[in-house]
Amino acid sequence: MAVAAENQSQPPQNDLPYVLILKPPAAFSIFGDHFFHSPKFQFLKAFESPLPLSQFLLTHAQSVQAILTSASGSVTADTIRLLPHLGLVVTTSQGINHIDCSECRRRGIAVAGAGTIFSTDCADSAVGLLLDVLRKVSAANRYVKQGLWSSQGNYPLGNKLGGKQVGIVGLGSIGTEVAKRLEAFSCSISYNSRSKKPSVPYTFYPNVVELAVHCDALIICCALTDETHHLIGKEVLSALGKDGVIINIARGPIIDEKELVQCLIKREIRGAGLDVFEHEPDVPVELLALDNVVMSPHNAVCTTESLEELRKTVVGNFEAFFSNEPLLTPVPLDDLPHLSEG
Repeated sequence: MAVAAENQSQPPQNDLPYVLILKPPAAFSIFGDHFFHSPKFQFLKAFESPLPLSQFLLTHAQSVQAILTSASGSVTADTIRLLPHLGLVVTTSQGINHIDCSECRRRGIAVAGAGTIFSTDCADSAVGLLLDVLRKVSAANRYVKQGLWSSQGNYPLGNKLGGKQVGIVGLGSIGTEVAKRLEAFSCSISYNSRSKKPSVPYTFYPNVVELAVHCDALIICCALTDETHHLIGKEVLSALGKDGVIINIARGPIIDEKELVQCLIKREIRGAGLDVFEHEPDVPVELLALDNVVMSPHNAVCTTESLEELRKTVVGNFEAFFSNEPLLTPVPLDDLPHLSEG
């Protein structure tokens, strides 16, 4: 057993540079680790080693030049400090709140993300969730499948999307794509962002409470930062009101989930469409029985098409780094604190 453990801790024996994987991205479980294969680098898989992570990192500290991670895999300052030759962190996600970017900036370590690959897919999902909540599509589907149409008659009517006042929190790449789609429904768009964007025709509100007061639906598209953690709480939900709908395709902790659950149970807002949750993969059990909530398992970002684009981007970033060429999707660390609103 000791020999087996020792062998599992050894890196592959060739001259290719090493990319450390602390926790496998979701694409690995779907397609296998060959998904990101390249003849220009090789993976060092900490998650396959029986060694404690700290011991594994100390064992291979001199070999690691880059890290591949995802939204579910944290790259902490402690990890970074154990890797003296680390020069690049690539994440398969658009958000980067799971990476200690301050430490990366201090060390001169580059960070690359998914860029805008997922923006259109996320925007499609956001509008889909909004339509579903308003028109009760999923709830009506369950009603028919349970055989209730013939015994209890027609299902209650929903509400139209056309002409609604929609507020977008975070008018980055995703928020902008959401706005484009909603314009086709003749919706009136307003937004909250770190600053007003002179190039867009939408109404700007400097705080989220004021935005919520002036909209029928609130769509969360901003990044998760210390400032946006629980940005949506009781005050915002109360401002949204009993006819309001909230959609979250950003990050779960942006909403105070306990407050949201209570507002939904008490019908203090009309409904919610949620792709993300505060303690994933755990979902508040209270939401499971509510017909005014539509949920998906944090997959708004992914389609088969976008995953192929992700593969090309991830591999391209590593190959560029190891060839001393510009990264495809670098994250501007000088823009801290935070780097993207979508």
